[in-house]
This record gives sequence, structure tokens and C-alpha cells, in this order.
Amino acid sequence: MGEQWGSRSGLIFAAIGAAAGLGNIWRFAYLAGENGGAFLLVNLLIALALGVPLVVVELTIGKRGAGYASV
Repeated sequence: MGEQWGSRSGLIFAAIGAAAGLGNIWRFAYLAGENGGAFLLVNLLIALALGVPLVVVELTIGKRGAGYASV
């Protein structure tokens, strides 16, 4: 399980949340594609424009704060 998770239930809830989030993204893209598809390209561009910088910020904060974690 590793030292990153305090409990097994925390790991399970995080995995369920990630799976539900990915499922919603795929379902929205599928429905937008079936109902015209023009919005799908806009959705993809916005997701990349917001998602990539947010991932970089999250990784940077995690890297800098790694020494401050309490055990």
C-alpha cells in the first residue's frame, strides 16, 4: 500500500473518485460528439488549457511540500 495513504479506505475512496471523474469526462465527450461534435473540440481545448497548468502547479506544490508531511 505504501506510505502515502493513511488507510486502505482512503486509497479505495481516492480510486473511486478518480474513476467517477474519468467516467464523467468520457460520457460528456461521447454525448457532445453524438449531438453535433463542434462543442467537443472546444471542450478538449479548454480541458487542455486548464488541465495542463493545474497539473503542473499541483506537482510543484507537492514537490515543494514533500518535506513538510507529518508521519
